[in-house]
Amino acid sequence: MSTQIDHLLNETRRFAPKKKFVAQAVGTPELFEEAAADRLEFWANQARTLLHWDKPFTQTLDWSNPPFAKWFADGELNVAYNCLDRHVEAGNGERVALLWEGENGDERRVTYAEMTDEVKRLANVLTDLGIVQGDRVAIYMPMIPEAIAAMLAVARLGAIHSVVFGGFSADSLRSRIDDAGAKVVITADGGYRKGKVSALKPAVDLALADHNGMGEQGTVEHVIVVKRGGNEVEWTEGRDLWWHDVVPAASNVHQYEAFPSENPLFILYTSGTTGKPKGILHTSGGYLTQATFTNRVAHDLHPETDVFWCTADIGWVTGHTYVTYAPLSNGATQVMYEGTPDTPHPGRWWDIIQKYGVTTLYAAPTAIRSFMKTGRKIPKQYDLSSLRLLGSVGEPINPEAWMWYRKVIGGKKTPIIDTWWQTETGAMMISVLPGVAETKPGSAQVPIPGISLDVVDEQGEHVGNGNGGLLVSTEPWPAMLRGIWGDPDRFVETYWEKFADKGYYFAGDGARLDEDGDVWLLGRVDDVMNVSGHRLSTTEIESALVANEAVAEAAVVGAADETTGQAVAAFVIIKESYLAEHSIEGLAQELRLWVGEQIGPIARPRDVYIVEELPKTRSGKIMRRLLKDVAEGREVGDTTTLADTSVMSVISAQVR
Repeated sequence: MSTQIDHLLNETRRFAPKKKFVAQAVGTPELFEEAAADRLEFWANQARTLLHWDKPFTQTLDWSNPPFAKWFADGELNVAYNCLDRHVEAGNGERVALLWEGENGDERRVTYAEMTDEVKRLANVLTDLGIVQGDRVAIYMPMIPEAIAAMLAVARLGAIHSVVFGGFSADSLRSRIDDAGAKVVITADGGYRKGKVSALKPAVDLALADHNGMGEQGTVEHVIVVKRGGNEVEWTEGRDLWWHDVVPAASNVHQYEAFPSENPLFILYTSGTTGKPKGILHTSGGYLTQATFTNRVAHDLHPETDVFWCTADIGWVTGHTYVTYAPLSNGATQVMYEGTPDTPHPGRWWDIIQKYGVTTLYAAPTAIRSFMKTGRKIPKQYDLSSLRLLGSVGEPINPEAWMWYRKVIGGKKTPIIDTWWQTETGAMMISVLPGVAETKPGSAQVPIPGISLDVVDEQGEHVGNGNGGLLVSTEPWPAMLRGIWGDPDRFVETYWEKFADKGYYFAGDGARLDEDGDVWLLGRVDDVMNVSGHRLSTTEIESALVANEAVAEAAVVGAADETTGQAVAAFVIIKESYLAEHSIEGLAQELRLWVGEQIGPIARPRDVYIVEELPKTRSGKIMRRLLKDVAEGREVGDTTTLADTSVMSVISAQVR
C-alpha cells in the first residue's frame, strides 16, 4: 500500500525574528554548519563544553552493536553534580533554581545552594536505606520541589529513578514498581489538584499490599513520604519514613561519585500496544548533553536573565528533560507550578507569568486550545510583556492555535518554536532555532543541529520535497533510548525492525516535507485514514476545523464506511461565545461545508458531533481510538488512562 499521505492544507504565513532577537540569539547558523561538517565531532564538542566530566571521554559513539548505542562510553560524570554543585562552586549558589507556586497559593523560592543541600541530605538517607548504583527507586509525587530533589538524589547515587505520574492508579503504580523491581518508593501524603487534595500515599499502600504472592511488599523495602496535603495516612512501622523526620536530620556532606556515561539514569514507562507498559531506558552522558544543548539553543536560554517555565508534569518525559535536567544543568531559574491551569480561576497561568516575569513559556497545544475555548478576554487582563519566546510540545500544533498563541499570548512579537520529540528520543529532535529562520505556523520545520532525520516511503526511500510519508531517524543521536527495560527483543522489534536493512529508527509518526524541505508532522501513522483510496491525515482536517472561528478544539477519526472504506468523523468543541447564538445542527452542517471549502470535498466529514469535552490522557493527548469506537457504534474500550474517565459516557450520550 502507498505510504504517500495526501497533502491538503496550504499554509503560507511566515514570521521572521526581530533583529534585536537575532542579535542576542544563542542558536546560530554556524551550529548547522559545524554539525554538517562533522556530526560526531559536533556532539563531542557540545558534551565537552556544556558538561563537567570527571573522566574525559575519548570515544564519541560506539555503534558496533546496532541498535544498542553507546555515547561517550569511556567518560565518567555525575548528573546531579552537573545540575547543582558545579553552579554553587562557580559562585551562583544564591541564584534561584525554582520559583515554586502551589495550587493553594503556597510559594517557595529555592536557590541552587538550598537544592544542593537538600539533595545531598536525601542522598545520605537513601544510602542508609541501602540504595547503591543500579538500584531502582520509584517516585510518585505531586509537582513540588521535593520531587526534583528526589530525582537528583537518586541520580547522584548512580541509581535509577522511575517516576510515575501522580494521577495514575494503584494498579498502574504496582505494575511499574514490579517491572522495575524498585527498592524504595518516594511519595507524598497528597498534592493539590483542581482545588482539592489528591491522595497519593493510599495508592502506594494499595500497590504494595498482597504483592503478587511475593509477600506484603514485593521488592519495596521503604517508603519515604513528604507531608504536603495534610491528610491522614496509614503507617507501616519499619517501612514508612516521613521526609521531614529523616532528610533534615541527615548530614549535608556528601561526596559524589563519577559514573560511566552509559550508567542508566531513568526508566520512564509509556503505554504499549500489548497492554504491558514499556519501560523506556535512558542513560546519563548522551542524554544530558542533548537535553542541555537543545534547551540552550531552541529555548534561546540566557540563564542569568531568563525565567523559564515548562508547564509539563515530571511524570512525563517533557518534565524529566525540560523541568528537571536541562534547565538545572544550564543553571537557569524556572517556574514550577503544582496545579491545573484553571484553578482557582481560568487566568492562573497568566497570573503566574505576570507575577514572576516569565520570559519563556513551553506548553502543550492542548492547553493552548483550551484557553482559546474560554476566549482572549482572560489573558488580556494580565501583563504578559515579559514573554520573549513561546514553545509548543507534545503533539502537532494546528496553524490557528499557533496564530492565537502568537497574537494573544505573545503580543504579536514573540517567536514560537514548535518542537517534535518523544519519550524514546529523550530530547528535542525537530525545532526551528528562533534566531535563525522564519517560523511557519503549524510546522516543526528543521532537525536540531546534529540530528539526522528523513521522511521516507515503505521501502525507506526519501519521498522528496512536497511529499508525505514516514518519519525516521537515519543516524543514532546522543539522547536516544538505550532499550526497553528487561526486554531487548521488544526494543528491536518495536523501533528498528521496519527498516532493519537500512538501520533506521521508525518513530511511528507520519510527516511531510514542504517545498523548502521543512517538516510538517501529520500525527501517528495509525491515525491516518483511507477515504476512497486517499490517505488523509487527521491532523490536517483537525487544523481546518480549528481554523473556523467558532471552533476551539477538534478531533478527527476514520470510521468504517461501506461506500468509501473509511469516512471522516469529527468531534468538535465550540467556543462558549458561539454556542448561545447558533443551533447545534446548523453548526455541524456549516462545519462540514467549511472543511470541504478549506481543503477539498474528499476531506468533508460524514459526521460532525458537537461535544463539550474530548477524551484526553493525563498528559493532554487525545485518545482517538475511543472516539473511533463511538463513531462506529461499538462499546467504548479501556478508559483507565484518561484524565477524566466519565468523559466517554458523556460523549456517547451526546452522539446518541
